Amino acid sequence: MAALALLLTTCAGWPGGDDGRRGSAAARDKAATSGLGWGFTHTQYSADRGTESGRTTAEALLSGHPMPQNQHIMGWGAGNPEPSPGRYDFADLDRRVALMRKTGTAPVLTLCCAPDWMKGGEPGRTDWSQQSLETAPTPEHYKDFAELAGKVAERYPDVRHFLVWNEFKGFYDDAKKRWNYEGYTKLYNLVYEELKKRSPKNLVGGPYVVADSDPPGEAGGFAAVRGSWGTLDQRSADAITYWNEHKAGADFVVVDGSSYTREGDRLLPDAFRATQKFEDVTRWLSETTDLPVWWAEWYVEPADGNDDRAGWSEPHRTAVQATAMIRLAEGGTATAFYWNPEQTGAKCPGCLWRSTELDGGGDALPMMELLGRFSREFPPGTAFRAVDIAADDRPNVQVLADDDAVLVVNTLSRPIKAKVDGRSFGMDAYEVRWLKR
Repeated sequence: MAALALLLTTCAGWPGGDDGRRGSAAARDKAATSGLGWGFTHTQYSADRGTESGRTTAEALLSGHPMPQNQHIMGWGAGNPEPSPGRYDFADLDRRVALMRKTGTAPVLTLCCAPDWMKGGEPGRTDWSQQSLETAPTPEHYKDFAELAGKVAERYPDVRHFLVWNEFKGFYDDAKKRWNYEGYTKLYNLVYEELKKRSPKNLVGGPYVVADSDPPGEAGGFAAVRGSWGTLDQRSADAITYWNEHKAGADFVVVDGSSYTREGDRLLPDAFRATQKFEDVTRWLSETTDLPVWWAEWYVEPADGNDDRAGWSEPHRTAVQATAMIRLAEGGTATAFYWNPEQTGAKCPGCLWRSTELDGGGDALPMMELLGRFSREFPPGTAFRAVDIAADDRPNVQVLADDDAVLVVNTLSRPIKAKVDGRSFGMDAYEVRWLKR
């Protein structure tokens, strides 16, 4: 009876694990040797612009939470790097890379998007419409884009990690109703070879396709990766599989995705348990490619018609994000970049810091506190440990722990009394709490 009671109050380790550790040993080893850990991507607005006081405060904040940072070479705060063939303009990218160097642990560049003249536009002109960023280079310009990637790598020799393209933008084949993974892989291989020619130390990854999913039981899913959250879209799986089989080489595999379904934005069976998708997809990627797994973006809150994610309270959003990060970590993720949705106004749901455009801007927001602490406590290769959780609390909390720290998330919209790791304490609705061991 005593043994049974102990079993019922203990959160067991991952099946097949040993000495109380959770997660795949192979995935931990790959993450430890090749992962950068938890960081974020700069978007249109960041700490390189704004008031002097706002920039100073944000830079101090980032320096105090040093994490890997990612920037696209065109778009999302960076201008056209090659407006005409052979004429370069790296002013914006120089400024962003300087910020990353000053405040982060490792600058990372996403090789997207392409100058207009590489995709049918007029040299010297840049169309900043959404459609422009969604357009891939034409096949006759794949080599031109690879050469631009080489110029970028040459200009920033301390940048060693490169993501090739973004979400297969412009690579969907409407006639075949699937991704044009053959075209993407040709572009990828040219970029990979160019970057390795510039320096064997350059590390390159792809395919950065969206790991879409559909509700359980819906036709067209990839049966090998499924759960109560749904089924991985067959088209996404096919793109990853083709790239993996035909790539010239890779140092890591990278994807992005959301915990909600591709159409209808359904969170199944609920917002917290839907995050299991991140762990399941990560494990499949690791087993399929035998590469360290990177997540370039991940999302937990469905967007509205304007692509805004502002329907949840900040505690609710942060609690679900914490749970998603737990799932990513337990799956063995080596590197993950939070897509930082910075804005210029006072309201900025999910942002890492208050806008640097504001007087008194640059201060940390809740997601920054979570991301920074998670990055410090659970770096790549962390051996996670089982934690005692009272039986009646197990449905209500999410927990991740190593030898030194315990992260506890209240998944309910009301306060609770919890007993975790031998300690009893109250938690507010959607509270995220750290315990020392």
